[in-house]
Amino acid sequence: IIIGPFLWGGGGSGSNTMCRLFTSRCRKVLGFEVDTVNSVQFSNHTGYAHWKGQVLNSDELHELYEGLKLNNVNQYDYVLTGYTRDTSFLAMVVDIVQELKQQNSNLVYVCDPVMGDKWNGEGSMYVPKDLLPVYRDKVVPVADIITPNQFEAELLTGRKIRTEKEALEVMDMLHAMGPETVVITSSDLQASLGNNYLIALGSHRKTKADGTKMTQRIRMESPKVDAVFVGTGDLFAAMLLAWTHKHPNNLKVACEKTVSAMQHVLQRTIKSAKAQAGEGNKPNSAQLELRMVQSKKDIENPDIIVKATVL
Repeated sequence: IIIGPFLWGGGGSGSNTMCRLFTSRCRKVLGFEVDTVNSVQFSNHTGYAHWKGQVLNSDELHELYEGLKLNNVNQYDYVLTGYTRDTSFLAMVVDIVQELKQQNSNLVYVCDPVMGDKWNGEGSMYVPKDLLPVYRDKVVPVADIITPNQFEAELLTGRKIRTEKEALEVMDMLHAMGPETVVITSSDLQASLGNNYLIALGSHRKTKADGTKMTQRIRMESPKVDAVFVGTGDLFAAMLLAWTHKHPNNLKVACEKTVSAMQHVLQRTIKSAKAQAGEGNKPNSAQLELRMVQSKKDIENPDIIVKATVL
């Protein structure tokens, strides 16, 4: 089950339905049956100048879930959640996840703790600040996989990340809060390949049969793309869920497939956007809609173009 925003694409030639729908589409392409619950239903994503639509509240979410329960179809192996702006809605998500985990102890909850990001080195939240304690104290403890960016990881732990060592310490803190898998999807750490590359870090901690803990850590450096895309976090979380399912004990391979597929989608999108905008013109929001349909083969079986280093 996926709980998150439903945001229509811009409607231009070749545009794609965005965010929570394309995470659904991505996972269907990769062989999953998906139920979606729309936390918001907007005309388009909020990267446009205007948008219209409705926001689902916690009572409405509870009503939808009760309908699933009454028909005994609330049987899930995975839960994936993303953007929301309401604390009561987020608390209701936690209640639902806990109930689903009581039914299926092997259920995996993947949480993208969408709260904010950094621009020019300065972080800022784009959701209400009262969501932070709910994520930190209620959501993260029941999550199995989390995909914060650097700023969100700093918010959740109260620690700044200035070096790779500090990033690893922050991931250890996040493990201690509950999740077995932590992926910092982007950071402003210095990449060894140069300033045109973005660093992502991953950590998977497993408790062995004898009670000892084993941790696998990886670092990835992927080329930056000079554009502002909307929905990349949704796509990342959906693909990471799928590839960790297929490679449950190999975070390196799961992340290589996830990040490589991301690169294929972004490179195809920027190439198309520039062609539509014309030489010398900056692509607009509609032209920068992620080219998901056109990238179907890359999502299903991505050529590995970004390799992970085991730390």
